[in-house]
Amino acid sequence: MRILFITSSRIGDAVLSTGLLDYLARTHPRARFWVACGGLPAPLFAAAPFVERVVPMVDRHRAARWRNLWLVVAPHWWHRVVDLRGSALAYLVPTARRNVLRSSSERRHRVVHLASAFGLTRPLAPVLWAKPEHEAEAARLIPPGPPVLALGPSANWEPKRWPAERFAELAAHLTAPGGILPEARVAVIGTPAERPAVRAVLNAIPARRRIDLLHGIALPAIHAALKRCAFYVGNDSGVMHMAAASGVPTLGLFGPSSEVFYGPWGPQCAAVRGPKTFEDICWAPSFDHRSRECMMLDLEIDTVRAAAETLWRRCRTGAGVTFAQDADLPPR
Repeated sequence: MRILFITSSRIGDAVLSTGLLDYLARTHPRARFWVACGGLPAPLFAAAPFVERVVPMVDRHRAARWRNLWLVVAPHWWHRVVDLRGSALAYLVPTARRNVLRSSSERRHRVVHLASAFGLTRPLAPVLWAKPEHEAEAARLIPPGPPVLALGPSANWEPKRWPAERFAELAAHLTAPGGILPEARVAVIGTPAERPAVRAVLNAIPARRRIDLLHGIALPAIHAALKRCAFYVGNDSGVMHMAAASGVPTLGLFGPSSEVFYGPWGPQCAAVRGPKTFEDICWAPSFDHRSRECMMLDLEIDTVRAAAETLWRRCRTGAGVTFAQDADLPPR
């Protein structure tokens, strides 16, 4: 049995789709899976033990991406084709069954929308995987020691980036003697290209407590490292969704993106924004999607600090909402 799973080019959307892939793997334990996705999230799927092949869709031209994918998959017979991008490809390859996600304007989280491709009445929480070598690298990057506060101060669009100086001040509050993680180590996560934008965060953390994770670490190793952290605070980004999927308490910071659709998903997650709603920001007559200016200046440090403390207390007491019940599924 061979199943083709077509998902997003973006890390965050790809992570949110992993619950469906995990569901398929558990309900079809003898199936061989091929995953078609963008080049950035490809390593996350390559780490899954049941994935036989990952087909990166990396051509710069949209038509060429889909043509090249068709050339790879069309010669094979598929037991099932799952297309979460709503393309025509699922109808152009031989398959016994198709699940094609339709676009929707309903006000619901992306995870809930994804579940509709399978006709499921409950959403499926994201799942990530790591190989032994990724776990070993994570142990080297974050060795045993004091708890770790993880920060994700970057994002793929400048207006979604809360100022680095505020991240630095927030980290100082949260790791102070009276904070939720006194004297905790602080891990800063991102890519090498993002280092200049977040240098203020790195420089503000004492060297003995600083963990620099901005040097081209493979995504499955980042996932394994996140599992070793006590708490995560970050902008709306792929790393934020990875943190939530890794099981670490995750606080997402929002401005010109919607937490209703893309908030971190899970019982130990929360989102916070300033007084301006997504609509206030992005539907304003003055809104310019080409802008490179931060659109999150109304989100104050004290607001984020209070949200972090509230989430921390909730996680410590075991309170929260269970988003996905999977007792009826085979174990992972």
